[in-house]
Amino acid sequence: MASSARKKQITIALAGNPNAGKTTLFNSLTGLRQKVANYPGVTVERKEGPWQLNGSSADLIDLPGLYSLEATSLDEQIASQVITGEQAGIPKPDVVVAVVDATNLERNLYLVTQLFEFGIPVVVALTMINIFEKQGHTIDVEMLSAMLKTPVVRVNARSGRGRKELAEKVHDLIGTTPETPYLEELPADVEDPRHAKIFARYQFISNAVQESVWHNDAKSHRLSDKIDKVLTHKVFGLAILVLILLLVFQTIFSWASLPMDLLEKGFGAIGDAVKASMPPGILADLLSDGIIAGVGGVVVFLPQILLLFLFISLLEDSGYMARAAFLMDKLMSRVGLHGKAFLPLISSFACAIPGIMATRTIESRRDRFATILIAPFMSCSARLPVYTLMIATFFAGRTVFGFLSMGAVLMLAMYALGILVAVAVAAILKRTLLKAPPPPFLMELPPYRLPNLRTVLQNMLTRAWLFLKRAGTVILAISIILWALMYFPRGSQQTAVSDQQAAAEQPTNDNQAASEQLKNSFAGKLGHLIEPAIRPLGFDWKIGIALISSFAAREVLVSTLSIIYNVGKDEDAQSQTLVQAVKDAKTDDGRPAWTPLTALTLMVFFVLAMQCMSTIAVVRRETNSWRWPIFMLSYMTAIAYIGAFITYQGGKALGFG
Repeated sequence: MASSARKKQITIALAGNPNAGKTTLFNSLTGLRQKVANYPGVTVERKEGPWQLNGSSADLIDLPGLYSLEATSLDEQIASQVITGEQAGIPKPDVVVAVVDATNLERNLYLVTQLFEFGIPVVVALTMINIFEKQGHTIDVEMLSAMLKTPVVRVNARSGRGRKELAEKVHDLIGTTPETPYLEELPADVEDPRHAKIFARYQFISNAVQESVWHNDAKSHRLSDKIDKVLTHKVFGLAILVLILLLVFQTIFSWASLPMDLLEKGFGAIGDAVKASMPPGILADLLSDGIIAGVGGVVVFLPQILLLFLFISLLEDSGYMARAAFLMDKLMSRVGLHGKAFLPLISSFACAIPGIMATRTIESRRDRFATILIAPFMSCSARLPVYTLMIATFFAGRTVFGFLSMGAVLMLAMYALGILVAVAVAAILKRTLLKAPPPPFLMELPPYRLPNLRTVLQNMLTRAWLFLKRAGTVILAISIILWALMYFPRGSQQTAVSDQQAAAEQPTNDNQAASEQLKNSFAGKLGHLIEPAIRPLGFDWKIGIALISSFAAREVLVSTLSIIYNVGKDEDAQSQTLVQAVKDAKTDDGRPAWTPLTALTLMVFFVLAMQCMSTIAVVRRETNSWRWPIFMLSYMTAIAYIGAFITYQGGKALGFG
């Protein structure tokens, strides 16, 4: 049986509790050859990669993080379907590798006992063993293996410990039939089989741990406990959280400036070279002013995106993110949100799409929908280029208290504004449309550990690639469309002229002609159409064009402004950067199109607006209805308009206009 099983493609499933080290082990076993997609019909993320088993190649599937297989949440349903072979397109696993945290052995083993009941061989991968041993505890792996009647392997993904042995044990179990020792003693005539089975599991786990584990409790207060007393304190803990976030933003601004300047100069040089090497005309303008200027205007922010994901990965991998969730739980429960909503909302700071997908762990439909409807308020990485451009243009070099960067303070303020509005909206939703009491929040605080460099770098590279892929596809297409909308229809003043005539013309006349062309273009007409609605916000019709285009993707606003303000610009001018172009921009009556107040108003609008069609599509799939995404788009746009109106008109009333 085993030999015939090895002739087909081997499939191994990786299962385990959240924070048990499953992702780190998966990355270690598969390397950088992973594929990320969604399971058919749902937006649950599916990760798989190749794993070498003693010369045989296997597909390793990373199941969602689970505490049990009771199938009460979408994650649990998907995991159960994969293990039983009922998930379309995925063969039934030959072996399940159960990732078990040695520092939380009893709780982690509950999932293992459930896995036994699926009739698939199970190998236990004992993670966090180095932390367990450093605490002075001892575990008899042979005894535990004998009690569980399945192989148990100590593993350390960082050092590679146990990797070879794990592969051998998994390979040897292919085609075998597992045992369920705790069910063998269960009476056949028991009155309540379900509760009796649960009791049998816990009793079996307790006996197995007592027989195989010896704890060293000489020091009643470990270092992590002492640290937690500070980091989870209701006052000091929140203050430290704010300081950490402020430090993150300060560092992002400081470290990203040099690579951003280099990227900006690089794209500028490429655009100049293209224009110089081609005859004047539509194609040269398309390449330089449309494609290179549009895509380059977004790619230049890649260093900040990388740094943002670097810090998110460090905070998650170190164990601090769980402490932040613990701190925020009391606040969230007061507004009616489920405690499990914190992690999806934290994920939304990177991108609302995986954040919304992460709500599938919330069992209550009302609690899940409430979290989905406020997730886009979290300032995602796509907003970062917009914030950065406004800050760099009008607030660069300014400090608060003489040492804090004004940019870092404003950035933190934008993130805080999104959180506060999300909390307020959640409180309203949970008292009206989605009224329901939140169930209690149970969450494990993982031990502190040094972040795994491989995992951190892999997260950074994955997100960077997705960002570049988006810039190379969606933003490229939008840049071409926007350029065409601003380039056509061509007036008589845009007809080709000879080189001698072009040399004789004054730059002022060129800029006037370009301004007139933009005004009469298709994009200009659309901008003028919405200008009466956005004029109270301090926005002119050119900014209106950028607002419309940014609905495709928030960061497209930057590339749109890059295209708009580079139209008709003399290639020999000294001010080539987008920052200077925004500063120099004028309205039709000659007034500055931008002021610091305008920039701040735009930032507020982008904090609160639903400027992302991809998010709308994901909400449609998650809620299985167009009613909720339309409702989300409508109420968020209304809040964004009101917030921007108050910011601009209030600022003018206070003399900041």
